[in-house]
Amino acid sequence: MSDIKTIAERVKYLREIFNLTYETVAQVVNVTTEQYIAAENGEMDFTFTFLQKIAKYYSVDLAEIISGEMPTLSGFQVVRNGGGMPFERRSGFKYLNLASLFKNKIMEPFTVFVKHDKDTQDNPIQLSAHNDDEFDYILDGKLKLKINNYETILEPGDSVYYDARLPHGMIAYEGDCRFLALVIKRKTDDDSIKTPELVESGMTTSIAERDAIYNKFVSCIYDDNNTLTKLDFHPPKNFNFAYDVVDAIADKKPNKPAMLWVSADKKERLFTFGEMKRLSDKCANFFLSSGIKKGDKVMLVLKRYYQFWPAVLALHKIGAIAIPATHLLLKKDFVYRINAAGVKAAVITTDGGTIEECESAISEAPSLKIKISSGPNKRLGWLDLDSGIENASEKLARIKNNIEDTMIMYFTSGTTGYPKITVHSHKYPLGHFSTAKFWHCVDPDGIHLTISDTGWAKSVWGKLYGQWLCEACIFTYNFERFNAADILEMFERYNITTFCAPPTMYRFFIKEDLSKYNLSSLKHATIAGEALNPEVYEQFYKATGLKLREGFGQTETTLTIFNRPGSEPKPGSMGIPFSPQYHIELVDTEGKPVETGVTGEIVIITDKETPYGMFCGYYEDPAENANAWYNNIYHTGDIAWRDEDGYIWYVGRIDDVIKSSGYRIGPFEVESVIMELPYVLECAVTGVPDETRGQIIKATIVLVKGTPASEDLKKEIQTYVKEHTAPYKYPRVIEFIDALPKTISGKIMRKDLR
Repeated sequence: MSDIKTIAERVKYLREIFNLTYETVAQVVNVTTEQYIAAENGEMDFTFTFLQKIAKYYSVDLAEIISGEMPTLSGFQVVRNGGGMPFERRSGFKYLNLASLFKNKIMEPFTVFVKHDKDTQDNPIQLSAHNDDEFDYILDGKLKLKINNYETILEPGDSVYYDARLPHGMIAYEGDCRFLALVIKRKTDDDSIKTPELVESGMTTSIAERDAIYNKFVSCIYDDNNTLTKLDFHPPKNFNFAYDVVDAIADKKPNKPAMLWVSADKKERLFTFGEMKRLSDKCANFFLSSGIKKGDKVMLVLKRYYQFWPAVLALHKIGAIAIPATHLLLKKDFVYRINAAGVKAAVITTDGGTIEECESAISEAPSLKIKISSGPNKRLGWLDLDSGIENASEKLARIKNNIEDTMIMYFTSGTTGYPKITVHSHKYPLGHFSTAKFWHCVDPDGIHLTISDTGWAKSVWGKLYGQWLCEACIFTYNFERFNAADILEMFERYNITTFCAPPTMYRFFIKEDLSKYNLSSLKHATIAGEALNPEVYEQFYKATGLKLREGFGQTETTLTIFNRPGSEPKPGSMGIPFSPQYHIELVDTEGKPVETGVTGEIVIITDKETPYGMFCGYYEDPAENANAWYNNIYHTGDIAWRDEDGYIWYVGRIDDVIKSSGYRIGPFEVESVIMELPYVLECAVTGVPDETRGQIIKATIVLVKGTPASEDLKKEIQTYVKEHTAPYKYPRVIEFIDALPKTISGKIMRKDLR
């Protein structure tokens, strides 16, 4: 067996052959420059992961680095019991390579001997990762194995197959252990080296990332512990997501999948980046010929139809302002939105009755001049999007824009009044880099699914900007009505790797028998849109082994608070204000930071800079701008508290906090307890006036179908809340109704329940 010094010499020789710097190779193996120099000098032990990455980077066989000899066999190699090329990875680990002389292997077979160390048996297991699949079969003894956040004990005869790109580690348990390890090599679509490593800080890094498109616009700055400390944005002044990201990927990798779209009747269509470029160029030419120009405001109401993506990219390219909207709008909603935003053109699906609602509003919305329909049902007096794209030219010269130009506008939920209009510039897509990279953890070779209609900002959080900046394929299922079983089948059928949805949908998932569905392709699951009930978290984790990671942001922002990978999520907590984009504080009514455990408003400090992803303000609404954003502080209107570990716990909107007998009670903490009851489908907690206490707590509850409402059930719920939280939080008033009043965005209208 070669000693450490000899292996180090071989590693050094390879670097010198290619005239590479220490820093370059250190990035490859995901260590600091100082650590790499020490390894190259033979001053530190080599891990298997380290040598595996070195071998792949230089396109040599692992055995060559360890033994110094090139494999020669191509037919077969027999290894007798106890034989094989030995390699001691570190103290306590010994490998016997069972095919060291076989060249061009598709896998590396090892017998692994692990020495038991009782002093470290209960310590945290050291994790690493490499760009392979791995199969381990226990021969003797016990092996304590950890993959991501899943931990178990394997005994003789047990086995495990896993994606070794997930952080994993193992130790001998209660004695020495021997196991067979088969490391199966992976290849990326473009045959480039790809070695993502999810380290304990939760950040990903890979050789392929050096060529990732986002590097042109943002740099990730890490400290010595590989913890992300800063995002350094450096886009050009004329940055345009459609040209500089989508078209740039199309030029470099035209056949790389951009979106897998599935219709309601399960027909599939795969769109590559090359096709997205072509379709968006044609769509831009069609829009220009229709009279849409730079600065015009264009409403898009396209549900989950694939036409949304070429259309929104086309608007970005010509400098028009996209205003996505939901298909649930009624006449009054169209009248308000068209007039408030000065909408010039509308692109609307013919599916359903949305286009009729818009038509009925036209007489009261004089700014709307251009009408475009999309779908098989042609509309008299409306231009046709599909034929317009088909007949348009594919050649589009780049149209000038400035990164500060308005790119997209969204209407807020409007839970307390008319929806406000948030304005975002061309900086906005870059703000979603961290959303996809560090929260969704999208895989450039995987498929990401976010469940959201294109009418909501959540859709571009999870179905466009960040995902394509990370060159990941998005999955879109154009279902008519949400059906948990229908969605669950998609994970196995399409190998979906990352997923995001609101808690309500997870609640429906856990009511299904999850054991019937193969969710093994799923690596990360995230949750947003409303506060996460701990019961949902526990049930999903029990069924899948995945810990739901909650995130928080607003239509006005991108992701601001979240549970990052590598941290241990606390069920019900939004996470840690970790984002290097946003300076988050919790403040009291005087704007002073609150102490740990004290409720305060979530604010964003903007004295040094306006974060990428932050809105520019509310459209033509100086009063709202002055009310929400002043003295370099943006007030979210949401309140929360921070625990001893820095985790943020959501309480509610400022207007929703209940003040009863001197207590300040957040609706969510009461709702979480009520939702634990199996017969409760939905609930909303509000404060209602009371002469003695100021307010008392009221719970408005929707029962699971088949559960009869009764006075005895009310008493049972009240007793349960008293026993499972502070007694003063129990609902003195309970009302059972068939459905909660909600905005068209799906948020509960608590003002209607008070």
